[in-house]
Amino acid sequence: MTKSSPSVAAGSHPIVEVKDVSITFPGVKALDRVSFRLLPGEVHALMGENGAGKSTLIKALTGVYEIDSGSILIDGRERHLTGTASAQEAGISTVYQEINLCPNLSVGENVMLGHEVRGWAGIDWRRTHAEARTVLARMELGHLDPRAPLSSLSIAMQQLVAISRAMVTDSKVLILDEPTSSLDANEVEVLFGVVRRLRDQGVAILFISHFLDQVYAIADRITVLRNGQLVGEFLVQDLDRTQLISKMIGKDFESLKALGSTRQKDMRDRSTTPLLAAAGLGRKGAIDPTDVEVHAGEVVGFAGLLGSGRTELARLLAGADKADSGAITVKGEKAGIGSPVAGLAHGIAYSTENRRDDGIVADLSVRENIMLALQARRGWMRRVPAKEVDKLVQTYMQRFGVRPNDPDRPIGLLSGGNQQKVLLGRWLATGPDLLLLDEPTRGIDVGAKADIQETVAELAEGGMGVVFISSELEEVVRLSERIVILKDHRKIGEVVNGPEVSAQSVVSIIAAESEELAEQAAQELASSDSTTTDTTTTDTTNADSASDGRDS
Repeated sequence: MTKSSPSVAAGSHPIVEVKDVSITFPGVKALDRVSFRLLPGEVHALMGENGAGKSTLIKALTGVYEIDSGSILIDGRERHLTGTASAQEAGISTVYQEINLCPNLSVGENVMLGHEVRGWAGIDWRRTHAEARTVLARMELGHLDPRAPLSSLSIAMQQLVAISRAMVTDSKVLILDEPTSSLDANEVEVLFGVVRRLRDQGVAILFISHFLDQVYAIADRITVLRNGQLVGEFLVQDLDRTQLISKMIGKDFESLKALGSTRQKDMRDRSTTPLLAAAGLGRKGAIDPTDVEVHAGEVVGFAGLLGSGRTELARLLAGADKADSGAITVKGEKAGIGSPVAGLAHGIAYSTENRRDDGIVADLSVRENIMLALQARRGWMRRVPAKEVDKLVQTYMQRFGVRPNDPDRPIGLLSGGNQQKVLLGRWLATGPDLLLLDEPTRGIDVGAKADIQETVAELAEGGMGVVFISSELEEVVRLSERIVILKDHRKIGEVVNGPEVSAQSVVSIIAAESEELAEQAAQELASSDSTTTDTTTTDTTNADSASDGRDS
């Protein structure tokens, strides 16, 4: 655990102080007399479930939302922030989760955007790029070429370019909103190195993330919001993870721990006809020919690092991509699944990992988003009756606790966790036999994660087959009865869950440097628990020695 920064001296005067701020939207009290303080030279984590008020507080600090009551003080002086420009003038800059850069411009043009060096004839590009190089060097990014296309950089480097742009004006406050959501472990550490340097230079950093390990690695203090109200402010070393989660969700964390007990402990009878069976299913350049089965009432996890082929395999099973080898049978009958509509016709629903671009339709209402798949399955000439629509929408909004409870609200205005719940409702409304969930808990808070995990367990108990994909291996192990392990676009192993199976044991198989070592790791895992002996299989014909890029 990172100790508090030595630059955060006892008695330091806040650079930002929010006093009793309230913001109300129609029918929703987004912030209710919230107070908050941010000290110079600290990393301060803002935590809470989706809908807790984090985004609203950020937008109040950046001038996007006007406050209804209370006050915001910057450097001890009350400020009325009327927009992002006035917030930047006050020394507050923000880097959002979705990188707001221009990939068609150079690195230097992005860094200096809006602050270009001008001469008598307009923008002096030579001096602008020279100034960009100076800014990048201050961030210890001097190795980047300001004239290189931004699109040539990795997402992690683009994130650092966004931070560099935010610091062009020597900001006193830097707000980082989910900056690590698209980064791997090594990239996160590079970002954190920059964050620590800025902190040590006296910059106050407000850090928002759903990754608890990262919060405890980088933050000095934590403020928790719940339902638009302040729960409290804590030093990191005084608040362990269990306490933090309990404060965020407002209930004892022990109830969440019990979810793990829903895993199947006994061997399933796999002599019965599987709900779905794929034999030699593959697509050139995406996933090598793969065998996989899912039985009714079973949760099958797909585990692997980024680029392992998890998503590619799921898309083939759902018909989102067309396979060029192999065959699929559904309930023992050969099924031609060459499109998502064909998948739905066979009772297969697929929830994509890209919620924003391929999942929700932001301008449509919650009601319309829930009904999209069912209406597509029935055909647009056979409209779903209004009474049935109302009943289905009410059922799934209540079942998942979608907030706010307004079916006519545009889904784009909902938090990420609530959007994910609506998408679950969309696919369940089609009455599927098999549900493929690709990263259903990415970028959402622990409370929403628990709701979704509980739903997955309930669906399996009710007889539905579920394929569960997550970058968080702990989730895969907690929920899955059987785990298919992938690496470098191929299946390298398959493990039946049991007491000896853990995220680390799965990682050991993924990390094996040869097919022999992968087989040995899987066999050792099987033999370590008598209840799972002979229940682990390794596909040595598909194992490969190359390692993958994302750390679990």
